[in-house]
Amino acid sequence: MRDKYIQTAESVTEGHPDKLCDTIADTVLDACLRSDPAARVACEVLDTAGKILVAGEITAAELPDIPALICRTVREAGYGGSNYEVEVITHDQSGDIAGAVSQEEQTGAGDQGILYGYACSETDELLPLPAVLAHRLTRLLTHARKTGAIRGLKPDGKAQVSVEYVFGLPNRVTSVVVSCQHDADKDLEDLRQEILECVITPALRELPPDGDTELLINPSGRFVLGGFEADTGLTGRKLMVDTYGGLIPHGGGALSGKDGTKVDRSGAYMARYIAKNIVAAGLAEKCTVSLAYAIGRAEPVAVDIDTHGTGVYSSAVLEQAVRAAFDLTPSGIIRTLKLDHPMFAQFCNYGHFTYPEAPWEQTDRTELLENVCRAKEAGVSDR
Repeated sequence: MRDKYIQTAESVTEGHPDKLCDTIADTVLDACLRSDPAARVACEVLDTAGKILVAGEITAAELPDIPALICRTVREAGYGGSNYEVEVITHDQSGDIAGAVSQEEQTGAGDQGILYGYACSETDELLPLPAVLAHRLTRLLTHARKTGAIRGLKPDGKAQVSVEYVFGLPNRVTSVVVSCQHDADKDLEDLRQEILECVITPALRELPPDGDTELLINPSGRFVLGGFEADTGLTGRKLMVDTYGGLIPHGGGALSGKDGTKVDRSGAYMARYIAKNIVAAGLAEKCTVSLAYAIGRAEPVAVDIDTHGTGVYSSAVLEQAVRAAFDLTPSGIIRTLKLDHPMFAQFCNYGHFTYPEAPWEQTDRTELLENVCRAKEAGVSDR
C-alpha cells in the first residue's frame, strides 16, 4: 500500500441532463412493474434542446402513458413548464431473448455481463469517503434550491471531491469542485459564499477543508444556460456516479431503465449486497465482489471475492460461503431484493448505494455468512 495517495469521486444533481434521463427511464420501469411485476423493460432516454426521446423494448400487460410520465418527471426535477417535444418509440422484447430468459424451471440472465460490488469500513454507509462526500454535496445543493436557502439556483449541478489518504486512512480533503446553474441576475460572488456556507461546510463536517484545500465554486464563471436545454443527456452515462465514483472496476453496464432480469442491474445490486454483508459481518475491512453471467444461463459463470488482504477467511472459503448463502440466479436475485416491485426512480439519484432503505443495502445476511464461513473453514481443516 502506498503511504500517501489521493482518491476522487463526483456526483451530479437530479436536474443534470444525464440523471434526468435515468429518472425518466426508471419512472417508466416503475409504471410498468406497477401493473405487471413480470414486465420486461429496457428503456433508454435522450434529452436535448427542445426534445426528449424515449426508446427501447417494453413487454408489459399494460403500457403506461409515457408522455405524461416524462412531463411529470421533468417538472419534479425543477424545470417547470419547459417547452419541449416528446417522442416515444418502443417495441416488444425480442422473441429470441424472451425465450432464453423465460424458461420453465428458471429465469435466465437477460444478457451477458460482468458486475462488481464493493464495500469498505471507512464510512457508516460502507462506501468510500470521496463518494459519500460528493453525493452529500449534490444532495445539499438540491436541498438549498428546493427550500430557497440559496435563491437563484437552477436544477443542473455537479460536485467533485478529492481526499488524501495516509496509510490507507482518509486524512484531509485536498480539493472540492461545485458547479451549479443559476439565474442570470445572480451575483457570482454572493453565490460562491452561499455555496460555501450552505453546502460545502455542512457536507464536509467530518473532514472539514483546511487552509490548503482548494475550493472551486463555479470555476468556469457564469452557469446560466444548463440542463437539457443547453446540453444533451443520455441514460446510463453516469455509471461511476451511480456506483462507487470510479474507485473500483465497473463492468460497463448501465443500471436505470432495466428490469431485474437484466443482470447489468440485478447483478450489480446483488454484488453490492454481498460485499456489504461481508464487511458488516466483520469478515473483511474492504471487499470487491465480481459476478459474471451468460445470456440465457441462470447460474453465474464466475464468482470472485477479493478482500484486498483484509479478510478473516480465504477468498476460496468466502466464495463457497457466498454461493451457499445467496441465490445468485436472476430469479433468486429478483426475489431476494424485491426487484419486481416499483421502487427504482426513488433510488436512481445521488448514488444507488446511498439509501439505507433500499433492499440491496440491508445487512441481514451477516450471521448466516459467519456461520457458513466457519463451517466451510472447518471442512477444509478436516480434510
